[in-house]
Amino acid sequence: MSGIRKHLKYVSFVMALMLSLGSVWSSTATAAMVGTGEMITGQEVQLDRQQLMDMLEKQEVKDKLADMGVSEDQVRDRIQNLTPQELADFEQQLAEAPAGQGVVGVIVLFLLVFIVTDMLCATNIFPFVNCIR
Repeated sequence: MSGIRKHLKYVSFVMALMLSLGSVWSSTATAAMVGTGEMITGQEVQLDRQQLMDMLEKQEVKDKLADMGVSEDQVRDRIQNLTPQELADFEQQLAEAPAGQGVVGVIVLFLLVFIVTDMLCATNIFPFVNCIR
């Protein structure tokens, strides 16, 4: 019993030190009300992204991308990085495009996005596009 009491002081010091360090590094939790509109918008963005990903599964889109020298993985990364506003604009352009030109419109839009990001030095996909910086 006396052996335990001898080490109790050190154990309590270590426990107090761990408790104080744990409370310093812990973050506070915050909660807020989430509106229905925000939830619906978030779900729509995910649905729009999934629809674009599904379009990439079509063989004619894969063939067109291969003809242009753009990999499917690059396009998937671009879709994941689109902001909700860009995604909404893109979906609106798809809705306005005639049925036969939808795939070509998608590919042209992605190529424009690739060229703009190359011009902004964010990527280096096309060697003929020079950085504007």
